[in-house]
Amino acid sequence: MRELTWQSERLEHNRLARAQRGDEDAFAQLTAPYARELQLHCYRIVGSLQDAEDLLQETLLSAWRGLEQFEGRSSLRAWLYTIATNRCLNALRDGARRPQAAGPGAHPSESFAEISWLEPYPDRLLEGLIDAGRVGSDPAARYEAKESIALAFVSGLQHLAPRQRAVLVLRDVLGFHADEVADMLGTSPASVTSALQRARTTLERRLPPRRERLSAVPRTPAERNLVSRFAEAFERDDIEGVVAMLTEDAVVSMPPEPEWHQGRDAVRAFLRARHLQRGPRNWRFVPVGANRQTAYAYYLADAAGWARAGIFVIGVRPDGIESITRFGDDGLLSRFGLPERLPAGAV
Repeated sequence: MRELTWQSERLEHNRLARAQRGDEDAFAQLTAPYARELQLHCYRIVGSLQDAEDLLQETLLSAWRGLEQFEGRSSLRAWLYTIATNRCLNALRDGARRPQAAGPGAHPSESFAEISWLEPYPDRLLEGLIDAGRVGSDPAARYEAKESIALAFVSGLQHLAPRQRAVLVLRDVLGFHADEVADMLGTSPASVTSALQRARTTLERRLPPRRERLSAVPRTPAERNLVSRFAEAFERDDIEGVVAMLTEDAVVSMPPEPEWHQGRDAVRAFLRARHLQRGPRNWRFVPVGANRQTAYAYYLADAAGWARAGIFVIGVRPDGIESITRFGDDGLLSRFGLPERLPAGAV
């Protein structure tokens, strides 16, 4: 094991030396192992897959331009996280991203719709990242990988001040120590600890209980059957069938639309109003993973077959469906590897 570690470190050192001399291939080999976890890191902080992809490219470009100044005082991984985090903070500062005023039908404080830029994250991009890039062993790191990518968690982060957001992700998700985070952000460990305490307090008020956060993915045959029956009911445009599978406190939201509806009666009224507005629809659901939760891409019938229209991300508890978050397509589902159209006979 020591021999393998030594060989790996020697290989990275050789690639670093070549990259610092201007070898682009060596730089690509050097940074490739960290690219997906850095993109996920950016996604957590900004809440948008598109923005996370752009910020990853900015991070790698900045790293390439500044590689000669990398002296190895920290690990390469920590150095890349420093660049990525500060790129995210700059983007948040420049874009002035803040929760927007809730519109008609939205809950004043809890709505996903307040986060108009929120997007789902494809599970296919999480393959091999079960630990979500955790880099430290600090026992203060308190969020497990499967809950730290859930929509409720990512949405909750967007309500934090940008620096608090970054501190919480670096400390409680990735496990960096306070002094490391202080170096990354150019501040003191005491400031990091203070920001972390404020961030934890705010986030915990917005997140559901831990037991519910950890049960978003169906774990038993009964729960998986429930989700399948939910998709079938939606395909039939069966409003009562859908509502019957919801928990009493279930929430429906539709970022970026200002819609947030909680409870069976409110969801039933919303779905009926939508049905009257648009008329009957023929749906086709295609299973796809998003944010480590059950998700379905949906297609709508047209004259030529089925056109890709959006995605539902589902949260489930043993007592029923607890959340339905709908996102429109607008090119988003191409990142999930789904075709724009299905043939007329597709099921």
